[in-house]
Amino acid sequence: MIQIIPLPISDAITLYSDLSFVILDSIDRNQIEIQDSDIVVVTHKIVSKAEGRVVHLDSIKPSAKAITMAKMHDKDPRIMELILKESTQILRAKNGIIISETKHGFVCANAGVDQSNSEGDTAVLLPVAPDDSAYRLQYAIKKKVGKEIAVIITDTFGRTFRNGQTNVAIGIAGINPIKSYIGKYDMYGRKLRVTEIAVADEIASAAELVMGKAEGIPVVIVQGYNFEKVSKTSFKSLLRAKERELFL
Repeated sequence: MIQIIPLPISDAITLYSDLSFVILDSIDRNQIEIQDSDIVVVTHKIVSKAEGRVVHLDSIKPSAKAITMAKMHDKDPRIMELILKESTQILRAKNGIIISETKHGFVCANAGVDQSNSEGDTAVLLPVAPDDSAYRLQYAIKKKVGKEIAVIITDTFGRTFRNGQTNVAIGIAGINPIKSYIGKYDMYGRKLRVTEIAVADEIASAAELVMGKAEGIPVVIVQGYNFEKVSKTSFKSLLRAKERELFL
């Protein structure tokens, strides 16, 4: 049986907060027993805050390009400047929505620049290297509790031709993010040729059911899912090569 266990975090996460300590403290206070093969799912917002990826907007001087685009798309010029700095290219800009490719290779709205759950006149950026962030957190928790766990760092993305947003994995440690059925057979004996399941994204999405945007639950423990353990992996396994993408 798969269980999705919310972890409320009462501490304010700031620069240099020890996330492994904060998470394990919440686990102890809520009398949760962490087990081998647990998956710790963490919203990127607290990772970014601990890593200093919070920007005070009064420190941003918008470029002429940012000012022009901000007027066209009804955005704060300072936010527009951050979007441009965090992007390798702007792919679409329409109806106040900016879709860009980030330096990580993610295609998402506003290059991941977000003001929700951000104190004062600030914005939170994505972690610089979210896989590295996931590995550091995995190592720290494993060292403290002696359990073989995986870590998934998440963000909320929109989807082509679908309303609403869903959580996806942007940083991964200890779990193969893709479950491939290629070469196997379906229940009618047909050989499968293309089926690959993005299990890391599905776990991230399931975790959001108890995280929410305003519930103060940035961490979830997923127990009971039998995943493929790997020592080295990356969110890049989830990114489709541009030459195979139909919508770019």
